[in-house]
Amino acid sequence: MNTDTTFIIADNQDITRMGLRQYISMTFTEYRIVDVVDKKGLILALIEHSKPVVILDYILFDLNGIEEFFIIGNRFSGASWILFSNEFSDDLIRQLSVKRNIGMILKENLGEEICSALIYAARGERFLCNQITNLLIIDINKPKIHSILTATEIDILKLIVRGKSVKEIAMERISSTHTIITHKKNIFRKLGTNNVYEATKYALRAGLVDMVEYYI
Repeated sequence: MNTDTTFIIADNQDITRMGLRQYISMTFTEYRIVDVVDKKGLILALIEHSKPVVILDYILFDLNGIEEFFIIGNRFSGASWILFSNEFSDDLIRQLSVKRNIGMILKENLGEEICSALIYAARGERFLCNQITNLLIIDINKPKIHSILTATEIDILKLIVRGKSVKEIAMERISSTHTIITHKKNIFRKLGTNNVYEATKYALRAGLVDMVEYYI
C-alpha cells in the first residue's frame, strides 16, 4: 500500500517495536517510523509530525493511567491512535468506543488484523479487532462485576470453567501455553483465588457461563 504516513511506535520493549516495524514494512511502501520510549519523546514526536499514526500500549508505556492518555489524545486530536494491548477492561473498551480516532487491537491478534489496523489508521479510520467488536455488540449490558477482567481473560476463564486444559486452550486460541498460563495466573490474582473452584463460582455468579454449560 502506498502512503506517506508517519508511524510513531510508543513502546519501551525492543521486541514489540521490531515486530511492529516488520508489520508496517510488510503493509506499506512509503512511510516514516519514529520510535519513542517515554512520554516526553511521544509528545515531542506528536509536536513534530502532522497527523501521525500512534501505536501505543498505554499500560506498559510511560503514562500515569488512561486519564493521562485521554489528556494527550485530546491535545493532539489530529493523530490516529492504535491501542495495542492485552489489558482492556470492559469499562475501558466502552469508554474508548466513542472515540472515533482510537482503534483497539490485542497483542494476540493474528497478523492480518494487525495489518488491517495499520491500514485503517493510515486512512484516518478506526479499526477494532474481532474480539472487541463482539464484546461491544453482544455484551454491552454485561454486569459490572466483569470489569475486573479483560476481554481476553473472560474468554479464557470460560474455557477453564468448561474443563479445558492449558494446552487445549492454547490450541483453540492459537497461542502459546506460556501465554495461557500467564493469563490464568492474572485471572486468579484479580479474583483473589488460587483454584479453579473459586474461579468457577465467580464465572457462574457473573453469568459468564450457565449451569447447563458447566455440567456439560
